Amino acid sequence: MGTVERRDGRIGTRPGPLAALVSALLVLLAACMTFLTTTPAVADPIGDCTATRGAVVAVDFGPFAGKVERGCDTTPTTGYDLLHEAGFSTTGTQHDGPAFICRIGYGAFNSGTQYPTPDKESCVLTPPATAYWSYWTAAPGQDTWSYSQYGAMDRKLKDGDVDAWVYGGTDIGGSTGKPTFSPDDVRAGGTGTPHPGGTPTGAPGDIDVTAAASWLTSQLTDGERVGDDGADTPNYLLTTETAYALAAANGSSAALDKITAFLAAHTDDYAYPAGGTEAPDATAAARLALLAEVTESDPTKFGGHDLIGDLAANVCAAGPESGEPTPGCTAKGDFRNATYTDGQALSVLALLRAGTTPPADTVARLTQVQCADGGVTSILIRTGEFCDGDPATTGLVALVLHTAGGHEDAVAKARAYLGKVQRADGAFPGYTGSTTGSVAATAYAAEALRALGDTGRADSAVGWLSRQQLDGGGFGFEEGATDPALYPTPPAVLAGAGTSLVTLTTKPADPTDPPTSEPPTTQPSTTPSPDDGPDLKKGVAYLTSAANLQQGQYYSAGPGTSRADFGLTIDGAYALAATGLNNAELRGIVDFLDQGGKDGEGRTVNDWTGTGTAYAAGGSIGKTALLAEVVGRDPRDFGGKDLIAALDKAVCAKPSTAPDRSCAAKGAYTYAPSVFAQSLALMAQLRADDKTAAERPIAYLESLQQDNGAWPSLIPSTKDSDVDSTAIAVMALDLAGGDKAERAVAKALGWLASRQLSDGGFPGAAGDSVNSAALAVQGLSLDAGKYAQQITRARKFLAGQQNSDGGFNVAKGGQRGSDLRASTQAVGGSTGISFGTLIRDLSGTSPQPTPSVSASAPDIVTPGGDTGGTGGSTAGSGGGVLASTGVQVGTLTGIAALLVLVGWRTVVGARRRTGVRGPR
Repeated sequence: MGTVERRDGRIGTRPGPLAALVSALLVLLAACMTFLTTTPAVADPIGDCTATRGAVVAVDFGPFAGKVERGCDTTPTTGYDLLHEAGFSTTGTQHDGPAFICRIGYGAFNSGTQYPTPDKESCVLTPPATAYWSYWTAAPGQDTWSYSQYGAMDRKLKDGDVDAWVYGGTDIGGSTGKPTFSPDDVRAGGTGTPHPGGTPTGAPGDIDVTAAASWLTSQLTDGERVGDDGADTPNYLLTTETAYALAAANGSSAALDKITAFLAAHTDDYAYPAGGTEAPDATAAARLALLAEVTESDPTKFGGHDLIGDLAANVCAAGPESGEPTPGCTAKGDFRNATYTDGQALSVLALLRAGTTPPADTVARLTQVQCADGGVTSILIRTGEFCDGDPATTGLVALVLHTAGGHEDAVAKARAYLGKVQRADGAFPGYTGSTTGSVAATAYAAEALRALGDTGRADSAVGWLSRQQLDGGGFGFEEGATDPALYPTPPAVLAGAGTSLVTLTTKPADPTDPPTSEPPTTQPSTTPSPDDGPDLKKGVAYLTSAANLQQGQYYSAGPGTSRADFGLTIDGAYALAATGLNNAELRGIVDFLDQGGKDGEGRTVNDWTGTGTAYAAGGSIGKTALLAEVVGRDPRDFGGKDLIAALDKAVCAKPSTAPDRSCAAKGAYTYAPSVFAQSLALMAQLRADDKTAAERPIAYLESLQQDNGAWPSLIPSTKDSDVDSTAIAVMALDLAGGDKAERAVAKALGWLASRQLSDGGFPGAAGDSVNSAALAVQGLSLDAGKYAQQITRARKFLAGQQNSDGGFNVAKGGQRGSDLRASTQAVGGSTGISFGTLIRDLSGTSPQPTPSVSASAPDIVTPGGDTGGTGGSTAGSGGGVLASTGVQVGTLTGIAALLVLVGWRTVVGARRRTGVRGPR
C-alpha cells in the first residue's frame, strides 16, 4: 500500500474541509495505483516446510541473470497466496488486473526488482505465449512437473505440494518451456512418498451377478443391442460391455449368441468407420476381438475382418514430433486411432489372447502413461504432458502389463497406487481428489488386485460393490445412487464373478448352482427422458444468481474482487441469449455495457476493448460488437463507440516487427492472440455487412487451417490441433460462405467428430473438457443431420457434468465444483446455436433496476462442492490460453472505503455536524 506523509503548513493550523477531502482522495488514489502490484508477506523459513507439511514455490529468474529462488508457506491455501506468502511480489496487467501475473520480484534478488522490466513488457495487455510466466505444479511425492491449465488462485494446495514459475514460452498444453529443475530439486525436506495404507476393513459380500445379468438383458433392444440414449442408434461400446457381463454371469447362452451375431454383422459400422481398407478404430476392433476370444470364435474371421491382423498392421511408427503426417497417432507405439489408454491396453490384450506377440513399443507405451505416483492416466499423453492417474485405468493397465510380462516395476507401482487410494471400506474413487466411491473404478481395481494376488483388497472391494447393487440388479455410477446405469454394471459383474477380460471365457452353465435371486418381476423402464441434455433452467439460474452476477450487471474477475471480467460477462450474455430463459437479466447486462456502466474499479467495457487507444484489441472489440448484433443493438453505437469502424481499423495490413507485437500477420486483428479472437471479430464484421473489410481476415483464418482440418489455438500458429478453436472457426467461415469456406467447414467438422471421446466428451486444455464439448456441439450443429449422434452424446456428456446448483465442472476429471466460465459455454453451447446466427429479441423487456451494493460476501466454491459461486473463474476473454491467477482484493476495498469515510467525516467535522455514518 502507498503511504502518506503528514505535512502541516503551520503549527496549530487544522486543514480545511476541502483540503481534508482532497487528502483522503489522494490517499485512495495512491492505494488504487498500487492495486495491480501485490507486495510480499513475511515468508516462512524454507526449513519450516517438509515433504508432509507446508508447500514450496520456486521462481526461476535465470532469464534475468538470476537463479532459482524458493519460498515456503506452512499453511498453504492457494497457489496465488503461496507465491506471496513465500516472499515474492507480483504485478498484473492493466487489461486483466492482478488476475494475470505479468511480473514477479523477490527481495533477495536485485533489490526486489520485478521482471520483466517495463522496457521489455508494458503489462498493458496479456503477454504473448512466447514470453510470459508459466505456472507448473507437482503433487506430494511427484517428481515431474505438470503445466497448470488453471490459474494459481484456482489451485487448492495441500501439504507437500510444489509450484514453479518459469519465464519464457510454451503452448496451450505446456509441452514446451517446462522447468529445468525437478520438483525434488526444490522440495523441502526430501521426497518421502507415502506408503500404501493398511488392509481395508470393509465387510465382505457377494454380488448377485444373475440379477445384474437379468437387468442388463432387460435393457437390450430386440434382445441384440443397447440403444444409444434410448434411440434406435446402437451403442456398440455398451453392447460389447453387456456381452462380456452376460458371458461372465451365464457362460454360453442364446442371449449372448444373439448379441455376438449382431456385433459381427455391424463390424464395419463399429470398427471400420473410415472404410474396410483403412485403419480400424483400434478400441472398437480390440473389443470385438476380445468378444470373439471370450466366445471361442475366431478373431481373425469376425464380421468379415481379420481383427488381429489389422490391429498389428496399424501401429504408429512415430508421433507428430517426427514432422511427418501421423494421423491417429499421439506417439510411437500407439495403435492407430486408439486415443485412450484403455483402447491401447485392450488392443495389446486382444493380441495376447489371440496368441500373437504384440509389438514391444505397444506394450512399452502403456508404461509411458504411468504417472510418478504409479497411477495410469486415461488419455494417451506424450512424455512430459500432465499426468493424472485414475483407479479404473490403472487397474486395466496393471492387468494387461502383468499378462504381457517384462514390466514388473510398472505393475508394482500400479499395485502400490491402488493400495494407496483404496478407502477403508474397500471402495475406490473415480478420479484424483474425489472422496466418493465409484462403481466402475472399484470394479476394475478389484479385477486387477485379484489377478495380482491381493485377494484381501479385492474381496473388500467386491464387498463394497455388493452393497451398491440396486433392487433391480443394476448398479449406479457412484455410492448412494438410486438409478441403475449401463456403463458401471458390466465391470461390476466381472468383478463379482471373480474374472476379468484376461481370463473371461464361456463355458457350460452348471445346473446345480441355482441363481442367488429371482429375476426382477418389474422390468426397468427404457423410455428415455424428454431431453438428455443439460437442465438449461438450472444452468441459467446459476448464471444469474446474485452470488455470480454482480448487481445483475457483470461477472467479477474472481472471488472477493469488484473488478469486472468483461469477456466472461459477454460469454454469460451469449448463453442467456441462446436459451431465452431470462431476457430480463440479459437486458441488465446489455444495458450495463451499452450505457457505459462501471465496475467496482470504475472501468467500462471500453477500457477492456481498448477501443480508440494504441492497444485496441480486435478480438475483444469483435466480441462486444457481436453481442450488440445478437440482441439487436447497433454495433456502430454501442458503449458510445463505433465498434465496426474500430474493427476495420484493427485489421492488420502487414505483420508488425518486434518489439511491436500488435499484428501477427496480414489479415489478423490487432492484439488478437488466438483463433478464437480472430473468429469472433470476423463474425462481428460479417454480421454488420462489413464484407469488404472482412476479406483479409477471412483469408487469414482460412490460411490457418491445417491439413487434418483443424485449427491451432494461437496466432501465429502453434501447429497444434484444438477442438475449441476449430469449432469457433467453422462458425465464422460458415457465416462467410463461399465454396472455399464450405470445403473448409466440411473438412473441419469431420475432424471434430473424430475427436469425440468414448464418453461423449471432447479433449481440451483441461482434459475431458466441458468447454470443448459445448463448442463442439455448436460446430457440429452446422450439419446436425450428419452429426446427430455425436451431438446427442456430447449433450449427454454435458448433462453428466452439471452439478446440483446448475453449474458445470471444468472437465470430467480433476478439481470438482461449478466453474462460471465453463458454465457459460455449457449452457449456450448445448443449444447448438452458432454465434454466427444467434439472435435474441429484447423488445418487451424493461431496464433493470440497479441494486445497491450488498455487504454480503459471494459464495465461494470449494473443490468437490457444487454450490454457487464463480468457481475461480479465470481472467480474460473467451478462449484464454495462458495460465493466469486470481486475486482477493477485499482488504483493499475495505481500506479504500475507510479512507473515503475518513475524508468525509473530516469534512463533516469541519462543518460541525455529527452522527453521520459512511456508506456500507
